[in-house]
Amino acid sequence: MEPDFHFEAIGRIESPYREKFGIPRQSGLVPAARGRLILLPPYDCPEALAGLETTSHLWLLFVFHDIGAGSWRPRVRPPRLGGNKRVGVFATRSGFRPNPIGLSVVKLEGIRCDGEGVSLSLSGLDLLDGTPVLDIKPYIPYADALSDASSALAPAPPGKRLAVIFDTDAEAVLAALGDGEYLRSLIAETLTLDPRPAYKGEADEKEYGMRLGGWNVRWRLNGKERVRVTDIEPG
Repeated sequence: MEPDFHFEAIGRIESPYREKFGIPRQSGLVPAARGRLILLPPYDCPEALAGLETTSHLWLLFVFHDIGAGSWRPRVRPPRLGGNKRVGVFATRSGFRPNPIGLSVVKLEGIRCDGEGVSLSLSGLDLLDGTPVLDIKPYIPYADALSDASSALAPAPPGKRLAVIFDTDAEAVLAALGDGEYLRSLIAETLTLDPRPAYKGEADEKEYGMRLGGWNVRWRLNGKERVRVTDIEPG
């Protein structure tokens, strides 16, 4: 008889990414993407985190909670292959898995234990706001970064970067904010990776909208190598 597994979320992610569109396709690509892992009872005890401050990065095991149960597919189309070539789901990190479990490496910026609860401050996030986290494990450099490892699917980080420019209206919004420079960095680091579907190509006149940290960011491609941010509105 097969064992019956049951997992509980130990915490939930607070992330600037409020929708799937725009989330970096791997962690660490947007250092400005900061957020928190808020631990849930009964796992919100400082004793469980003793010693964690000695590590710089963490593995988070999480649930692709916005995909839906029963959505697994034996073959998927990874964005890194242009969104057109199908490969086996187990050859990818797609969320459309039999068990929708993902893993992500994030930088630990701090640990907070006070009257508001227990939380971890993180950066380099590639997680949707509200993501349930199943486990935390320390990143071990000598074991987790293997110099002779290879992957034909994603042999190197994304090479192409788009220049990001801000229109006058967008600049005015940023200038009026106390954390305008942080929001500017978050927008620029996210858009330079070109979050559009790969099949869109270079000839694309569509205006896009993306929710980032409570803001609705409007932008469009400006030529082949630039993104123009046209407006930033509360949202």
